[in-house]
Amino acid sequence: MNKVKITVIRKTEYPDLMALYENPIEHTCDVREGQQWISEGGQRPKGMCPSAWESMREFVESLARGEGNFFDGWMRNPMSAMISCNDGFRPVSFYLEVIEE
Repeated sequence: MNKVKITVIRKTEYPDLMALYENPIEHTCDVREGQQWISEGGQRPKGMCPSAWESMREFVESLARGEGNFFDGWMRNPMSAMISCNDGFRPVSFYLEVIEE
């Protein structure tokens, strides 16, 4: 199986939406732009947010199996994907790519 590198490309917040809809919470997302993990065997890397993982799991598993070219040529690199976590208040964009080692 291929190894898949997962890189945080962008992290943003929508304070206006938080003010309107979110209950106050003490702890939010800890990831930082540029942070990376390596998925081996299509498994969630240690330290990765379980919720973010669920947003990308199927893509990582497919890339690990050597599948790609999602949505008929969506990405310039067919063995990659750009996926966002499912937090509507603090979305994080992750770039997934097969790596050679």
